[in-house]
Amino acid sequence: MRPGMMTICRTSIYFMLTSIVFSTLLLSGCKDTKKRPVMRIGYMNCNNEQETMQRFLPLTRYLSEKLDVEFVAVPVDTHDFEKRFRDGEFTFTHTNSLIYIILRENYKLGLIASDKRGNFGARTGGAIIARKGSGITKLSDIRGKRMVFGPMLAPTGYLAEYDLMLRSGIDPEKDLAYYAIPSGSYKHEKLVYGVLFGQYDVAAAPLLDLEVMTREGKIAPDDFVILAQTPIIPYCTFGADSKTDPKLIDKFRQALLDLKPSDTVEINGERIKVLKAAWADGYEELLDSDYNIIRDMARRVNMPPYQKY
Repeated sequence: MRPGMMTICRTSIYFMLTSIVFSTLLLSGCKDTKKRPVMRIGYMNCNNEQETMQRFLPLTRYLSEKLDVEFVAVPVDTHDFEKRFRDGEFTFTHTNSLIYIILRENYKLGLIASDKRGNFGARTGGAIIARKGSGITKLSDIRGKRMVFGPMLAPTGYLAEYDLMLRSGIDPEKDLAYYAIPSGSYKHEKLVYGVLFGQYDVAAAPLLDLEVMTREGKIAPDDFVILAQTPIIPYCTFGADSKTDPKLIDKFRQALLDLKPSDTVEINGERIKVLKAAWADGYEELLDSDYNIIRDMARRVNMPPYQKY
């Protein structure tokens, strides 16, 4: 073979082999390098970040699998939630119903679905309680007494009970001996135990916490007198940034509504029941108008997002 022909053949073979290798890499790369979009879900801390992650990591994994989106769970302190949402740190939210209203009013947060848990499903309430045998038997007896509340942004640990007192003609600022919001009051059990062991005379107690503590044997049904009960209001709520794709929101909502108690995901080699881990019985689609009762409470109590100075 002439030298020129040999050069042409070698060049042809080189380009042919290069094309084969490139095509193989391209085809395999289309499969291997495909990445799911990453989106963050801000979960309002209930007690602490560790507990929040334990509760919601399985649910986040479930949503990732169902929607083919890489969801990332972000634990967020209640008082930081608005700022961090405004700063764009997460697209989806899981908060109590009052935080939902604040984000809805200020940033047009979209409603997705609400948690169902306990006797009232996707709704819950609060109560004003006293220890049985204390001599406090009706709401009017709390005048001049010591009262403990949960955090100010707690719908059934502060807002609903404060509103109930105002509507009953009792001004917490004037008619109580004093009231306290102690450190760690986000752990609502602390409010209940504070009354049980005599540190306070009365407490603003979420009905759900009373239900759970009774079921777990931490308190007895006859330990307390319920002096008054608040209206039933929506419980914890999922929301989405207003700029989120509506189709993705619909899929997110449907995935929540479809969850069954038997559904599991794998976390660190262990199959975990999603609803049980999230302390939920399921999810329900509510209307934004269902939250108007909380809006009315916030206006009467002069609370965000309607406060007037």
